[in-house]
Amino acid sequence: MTDLKISIIQTSLIWEDIEANLSKFGKLIKSLAGKTDLVILPEMFNSGFSMNREKLAEEMNGVTIQWMRQMAREANLNIIGSLIVKDGENYFNRLMWVGPGDIVGDYDKRHLFRMAEEHHYFKAGSQKFIGNLNGWNICPLICYDLRFPVWCRTQNESDLMIFIANWPEARSHAWKTLLQARAIENQCYVAGVNIVGTDGNGKKYAGDSVIIDPMGKIISSGFSGEEKIETLTLSYDELSNFRKSFPFGLDADNFEIII
Repeated sequence: MTDLKISIIQTSLIWEDIEANLSKFGKLIKSLAGKTDLVILPEMFNSGFSMNREKLAEEMNGVTIQWMRQMAREANLNIIGSLIVKDGENYFNRLMWVGPGDIVGDYDKRHLFRMAEEHHYFKAGSQKFIGNLNGWNICPLICYDLRFPVWCRTQNESDLMIFIANWPEARSHAWKTLLQARAIENQCYVAGVNIVGTDGNGKKYAGDSVIIDPMGKIISSGFSGEEKIETLTLSYDELSNFRKSFPFGLDADNFEIII
């Protein structure tokens, strides 16, 4: 099993300006060509966390997903990020995973943030997605999902969990604490990618993007309130050895989630 290089991009977003955001992220992704396997972008990276679905929604053949496909091919890497997608008559906060070959998979946000009335604008997803890259099983989730440990429990099938977010500064302590909890309870690496700055609703974001090892230790350098890219190599041998030396997953409870 090979190691995995991941890059987290913490930046501000230009409110409801898809063209400007794609231009900004395009330059950042191109700078990572040949340096990483996977680039992780924030939740609704092309617009900010807006409920203006009629203005911002795209279909699966829309501008942003075509852009992701082009960026992945040109830089020869994988990209994960979410956007507003109109699928049939429904709107979704949909996470897309795109690789150099094409779309790897997608995930619709399960837990919609009712305090922003997200559940009135979008349809909740009903199925998790676990993809594979370089032999690693990777489970990507979105923001508010982080607060729900039953949904996040991977029952020993994930090596890396990813949480992409627009998580306000006012609740930064919960963000950092829950990310560490998810790493510890799932005995896997966790990457959390958040934004900085102030959005169109006046919400402030501190970032606090982080990469955490299976023991719950923060292994990224840590950066709050600033735009920054960080690339780390995750060791599969370290993950495997820790699981073998402390195999508490063998005693985990089996359960079924009923939607």
